Amino acid sequence: MTVFADITHEEFVATVRALALQLADDAWKPDFIIGIGRGGLSPAVYLSHATGLPMLSVDYSSQVKDFADEPLVKLARRTQAGERLLFLDDINDSGRTIAHLRGALRTAEAMPGSIRFATLIDNVSSAEQVDYRARTIDRRVNKDWFVFPWEAVAPAQSLVEDAAAVPERIA
Repeated sequence: MTVFADITHEEFVATVRALALQLADDAWKPDFIIGIGRGGLSPAVYLSHATGLPMLSVDYSSQVKDFADEPLVKLARRTQAGERLLFLDDINDSGRTIAHLRGALRTAEAMPGSIRFATLIDNVSSAEQVDYRARTIDRRVNKDWFVFPWEAVAPAQSLVEDAAAVPERIA
């Protein structure tokens, strides 16, 4: 049975503040925060406000190729001009999203060292690693399905279907 773990708005804000502190303490400074659609969009807005950095977005969750990949090419060009980009998502679970984005940016010839990734929750057993995280879990142990504040308005059946779509994460 799937365990749904609600993340309160207060917990969410605390994770954003934790990321903002990590960024403030690091010598590497991004020029833009890039929210990864869908789950990284709300966190990116909050982190943008917390840091004063401008925010852009890319879409991955829709799986609409023409819509999702073209902005990554444009962002890769920005790195060639010297800009640094911080990509933000809600959770690094399997690493599939981050692997796709890294691959697309590499193909578009993004400059090495100009791109970093952050998540609110980072699975230490993920195939991909992030540079900044507010919380770590190990999916080999923790099988909870996290429900972020922006997902709390979704119909319960939608959450059940989302969790069931990736059974290895919750079984």
